[in-house]
Amino acid sequence: MNCSSCRPIYPKEGQGTLYLRPVSPALLEALQTIGRHVEYSEKVLWFHYTDVNELQDRIEEIIYIEDTLSISLTVQMRSTVDMLMGELEGEWISLSMQHSRIKHADTVTTILKRQFSSYMQPIVDASEKIIGFEFLLRPAEHGRAFGSFELFEVARKTGLHSFLDRTARITAIETSAKYLPCGVKRFINFLPSSIYNPEYCLTHTFEAIDRFSLDPRDFVFEVVETEQIQHLSMLQRIFEIYRSRGMSVALDDVGAGYSTIELMNRLEPDFIKIDRSLIDHCDQDRTKQQKILTIVHASNRFGGKVLAEGIERFEEFDFCRSVGIDLAQGYYFGKPAAHPPNGPYLGSEYRAVK
Repeated sequence: MNCSSCRPIYPKEGQGTLYLRPVSPALLEALQTIGRHVEYSEKVLWFHYTDVNELQDRIEEIIYIEDTLSISLTVQMRSTVDMLMGELEGEWISLSMQHSRIKHADTVTTILKRQFSSYMQPIVDASEKIIGFEFLLRPAEHGRAFGSFELFEVARKTGLHSFLDRTARITAIETSAKYLPCGVKRFINFLPSSIYNPEYCLTHTFEAIDRFSLDPRDFVFEVVETEQIQHLSMLQRIFEIYRSRGMSVALDDVGAGYSTIELMNRLEPDFIKIDRSLIDHCDQDRTKQQKILTIVHASNRFGGKVLAEGIERFEEFDFCRSVGIDLAQGYYFGKPAAHPPNGPYLGSEYRAVK
């Protein structure tokens, strides 16, 4: 069993054929009215294009017609006509997604050609010893500049967020194999909305860990999601699968947005990462202190380890230690970098370099 979102995705050529389905008599009539020639069968209609500009113009025309007729089309681009028993094989996406892929062509190329890398930010314990790193998406060396938020927003609009999320995880695993020895935790982000069939979609991640002969116990997969988690049972199933393979799970940004304490209590993650908005000057803010204490007390009930994100001042770190927070992360200990400080990671006894 698998899902269409896990299929390989390849860049399209500058000329070819665009197929649309379903065939709508009203759509055909509208296209013919504005003088556009299209070919069609019972199941699909199509037109040829010679360059991307022509393709974009035609898609914008069809989007306008689609809206006025209240129909919903899916499309497929091909470099050559390939009809097999009246069916087209390959990826069908919405017309709006295809339009976005053309509109954001440079960013789509960055995603499809994997022109990004994983930077590492240290995570320390109460004695400031580095116990692990979080892996963060950054532009590849000499590659096109981008912000991670921008990259994932374009990925969502273009139907590529599952592909991007999966390849980003694998890039992080590959980077960890290059720099980190056994016993060092590797915190890697994932988007629950990109995983439609966890039994299948996560096999790529597990295969990468096996390929490098890495210890699954070193991996912590953390939920990062800017949208509300709508299917809690699916996320619980994802957690179960990670844990069944010996890995840990974390909930990010607890205390802010959609990542609520109630959600933490229901999921009972191995690691709880307190949002930086609560950590900022927490040593001077009694309201923030009370919220932090609530999270710490709740996590103690099920044995979760709390991590304070966004530490930029010693006073913040000192307060967090004083209330029993186990771990910390932030610019105070080190910014994200292409490799651990002082070159390749050579031993487990390692302290943060300010």
